[in-house]
Amino acid sequence: MTMKKWLSLTMVAALMSTVVACSGGNNKPEASSSPSASASQPSASSAESPSASAEQPAADEAGWKSDTSPITFDWYLNFAWFPNKWGVDPTSQYITKKTGVSLNLVVPAGNENEKLNAMIAANQLPDFITLGWWEEGVKKMIEGGLVESLTDLADQYDPYFFKVADGAKLSWYAQPDGKTYVYPNASSSPADFKNFGTQFTSNQTFVVRKDMYEAIGSPDMRTPEGFLNALKMAKEKFPEVNGQPLIPIGFHEFGEDGNYSFFDVGQDSSYLSHYLALPREKEGKLYDRLTDPEYVRWLKTFRQANQDSLISKDVFVDKRAQMEEKIAQGRYFAMLYQRTDFAAQQNVLYAKDPNSVYIAVDGPANTNLDAPTLAGPAISGWTVTLISKNVKDKERAIKFLSYLISEEGQKDMYLGEKGVSYDTIDGKDQFKPEALNLMNTDRSAFDKQYGASHTFWMLMDTNMQLQWQPPAVEPFKQLEDWTKGKTESYSQYDLINPPATSKEGINAKKIATEWGKALPKLLLAKSEADFDQTFNDFIAKRDKTGFAELMAYRQTKYEENVKKLAEFLK
Repeated sequence: MTMKKWLSLTMVAALMSTVVACSGGNNKPEASSSPSASASQPSASSAESPSASAEQPAADEAGWKSDTSPITFDWYLNFAWFPNKWGVDPTSQYITKKTGVSLNLVVPAGNENEKLNAMIAANQLPDFITLGWWEEGVKKMIEGGLVESLTDLADQYDPYFFKVADGAKLSWYAQPDGKTYVYPNASSSPADFKNFGTQFTSNQTFVVRKDMYEAIGSPDMRTPEGFLNALKMAKEKFPEVNGQPLIPIGFHEFGEDGNYSFFDVGQDSSYLSHYLALPREKEGKLYDRLTDPEYVRWLKTFRQANQDSLISKDVFVDKRAQMEEKIAQGRYFAMLYQRTDFAAQQNVLYAKDPNSVYIAVDGPANTNLDAPTLAGPAISGWTVTLISKNVKDKERAIKFLSYLISEEGQKDMYLGEKGVSYDTIDGKDQFKPEALNLMNTDRSAFDKQYGASHTFWMLMDTNMQLQWQPPAVEPFKQLEDWTKGKTESYSQYDLINPPATSKEGINAKKIATEWGKALPKLLLAKSEADFDQTFNDFIAKRDKTGFAELMAYRQTKYEENVKKLAEFLK
């Protein structure tokens, strides 16, 4: 994934350009595609931590300080695009010198799920594992007894964990046995939304190329008529970009479950529905946005755009690498796209010509022209991290995790080492000017030269970092600012999908796959009658494939989530 949720985060915009924007770059690291041998078999000490007999620190003392001898943990990230290595930059070197912990970061060479499933099947999980919270692998590892309970490890080895961990997040992820096995990054609880909500932004944007948009008169694109007319004007005025055909409108890549820009049914994620301000529930009951008249009206608008030769065939087949190349060339006029996914390309355009960048504008809207209700940070976060039962040293592992989520660890990961990447300037700890300039102009180079600003984002706390975060600058500021005030929390709709192996889960996958086939057909339909036939056929198949039972399962989980979130605010 690209990251599949949400990700919806203010700082991810900056950090994601590390990987060439929210998942970008496709610069595959040269790390081994499998964990080192030490991760394959638990060492003799895995059952009993080497320092288990040592006197434990008090709950208000950082436990990691009791042992800073050298140790290397294997840490698997289920993201093939992650490009960075530990120990080659000053920040990771500083943390290793401070804590004694070094990391061997492992990423899959190809398909993430295939690699993770193979490790799970062979019980060859490395010490730490980080993956999207929505991934089925999370349930497989927990239910298969392959990972440690973080709360148990903390009880046994590191009471400090409970001081620095967010109780709401531990409760959110608690399993039926009352234990918590994962800890999220980029997570915002209801209390966080109350405290920081006005600063929260969304990744979900509708953008246009600034110079082209202004050249055609900055038209209103909120209505189907205005939208289609703007695409036509752009194509007529700018048929080519540097000798290549203009692509009037771009989207996220199409996958087997759909497309995030329109609707990814597997993840129940839809940028378009957020722009149309469609409710996700009505009177306490989950609402079927896919069949909402406003949504169907706009799907038909995009069908018309294709009929009018305003949708390039490239958008149906291009993968991330091809899309990034075309964005960097400025070939798209408009995109319904996650802003953090093109941060690096935005920088390229800005360096060439500040007027050629993409800016956020009002996009598709409902009949009432209501403001969009974009997805902001949620309590589920983006990724979750687990500790394997194969871990070399349970005690050092939980203590290092506690360090990483503590304010001290967050500051180290964000600002780096004092005097190197940051200093106290005008009475405030902040990035040194040369470091800040490099971060804003070449994030990839910044990661290699400094390794700060959560280059290693596995346990980043996007709320805690606000105290050190510098103000956004162009060409990113406008994109971020546009989403402020339009951002909402959709935490209550997370974690409501059934297990993949359950009857409801199997049916959910079948339905998602059917939608993945139907969506391109709808957009490519030669007539509105053909569209209606394809859409009705999908709905009929969906109903026959246990959709009512699936919605009943989700409704139960949704109601449980609502109660749980209400408790967090008491």
